[in-house]
Amino acid sequence: MAIFITFGTALLTPAGVASDVPAGETPQLSREGRWLVDQHGRIVLVHGQNLVWKHDPYVPPDSPEGFTAQDAEWLAEHGFNGARIGTLWAGVTPDAPGEVDEDYLEDWQRVIDLLADEGIWMQYDFHQDMWHETYGGEGVPDWAAQRPAPYNLHPPIKLPFPAGYITPELATVFDHFFANRDGLLDGWASAWGAVAQRWGDQPYSMGYDLMNEPWAGREWGLCPLTGCRGTYAKEMQPAYEKALAAIRESDPDGIAWFEPEVLANQTGKSYFKPVPGEDQVGFSWHSYCPFGYLESQGIPIGVGQCKSYAETHNRAALDQAERMNGTSLLSEFGATDNAELLAIDTAAADDSFASWMHWAYKHWDDPTTADGAQGMFTDDADLSTVKEDKLRTLVRTYPQATAGTPVDLSFDPDTGEFSYTYEPSADIDEPTEIFVSPLHYPDGPDISVEGGEVVGTAEHHRILVEPTGSDPVTVTVLR
Repeated sequence: MAIFITFGTALLTPAGVASDVPAGETPQLSREGRWLVDQHGRIVLVHGQNLVWKHDPYVPPDSPEGFTAQDAEWLAEHGFNGARIGTLWAGVTPDAPGEVDEDYLEDWQRVIDLLADEGIWMQYDFHQDMWHETYGGEGVPDWAAQRPAPYNLHPPIKLPFPAGYITPELATVFDHFFANRDGLLDGWASAWGAVAQRWGDQPYSMGYDLMNEPWAGREWGLCPLTGCRGTYAKEMQPAYEKALAAIRESDPDGIAWFEPEVLANQTGKSYFKPVPGEDQVGFSWHSYCPFGYLESQGIPIGVGQCKSYAETHNRAALDQAERMNGTSLLSEFGATDNAELLAIDTAAADDSFASWMHWAYKHWDDPTTADGAQGMFTDDADLSTVKEDKLRTLVRTYPQATAGTPVDLSFDPDTGEFSYTYEPSADIDEPTEIFVSPLHYPDGPDISVEGGEVVGTAEHHRILVEPTGSDPVTVTVLR
């Protein structure tokens, strides 16, 4: 049966009664098997954006070029149901270890409340790039950026991102951090404890991204060949477990996301292991095809080869998540205006049922990026300047919450053709929610359902689907 849908602004049941989250059920994501699940047990796919303000005070202002209620509504209207937000260590404890800047957390609370009001899942991210402004980067507090000897005898070397990582001084800095020199690791973990204390009960939380793109230290040169297995066992895994222990003092259930060392973005090799007694962990990974970077630097070799790169890295991420008894999230990809590359990344994610966060929502004068062509807008202060090709690729018809198990998913950003099959669960009362792109069906979507039916609509262009029996449900959307 084919039907045409007109979307209203209220979430309605078939009887026309407003549907809200039941009292006592805080909407948060948790890990179940390989999946992210909501408070109802539905499998959630996240299509999100990175919100990382890399300049002091490390939080976007309440202004059009920053982040306002209009931005949160824009994200929800375009199907972006996730945000990776840069709650930087430099902002949480800027003056001394253990001294929390409550004003900083309150400034982020403004943004968090706007996102939660639109039902957008949030991942808290201790973002860092090349450690600190001393090296041309950002992320850690000034007190954590004391230069090591003998490098402090001469001015620091500043190289464009990401080349700064290869300097001996910065490699030494990361080795000292992982070795807890001067209590740096303890201070970092305690800052995570403060974040969990503040936001452990926050509606629409999806957990804690412990460190963005950590560097392996002085052994980095071996990582492209060996994957630096020893770095994971001796440095990163113990560090992440220390932060996780601090988080668990306030939040017993939030997902702790482990990121691999930077060069794993290219090799696909990472070696995290299970944490004893833990099942709420995740693998936070990035996908930046090197051919896409070369293309952005004016070397016209084409990005078609990135298809195999994306497919390989999605498989590697699923394998790593399984090995560590966790789930997975593509927390960065894109950083480009190349729509062909974005189409490759998002199609590979569909094939793997991967949740993702695009880099980035706005450019925000990013000081550490390899490609200046990023962000959704040509003018951060004007949402009408959205980049149409990028928007049409990233805004996708997709299942945001599935009352069952996904089987097959495909979407064509050129034609809008969408197909989704899932095995329904008799144990979940809530309907499956599918976001229907407002961009791809100029005369309205033609929706057909086999094995089920559309039982209502929700705000932000969502349809509600329920099975009519126990057979698989297939939803097709065409122009």
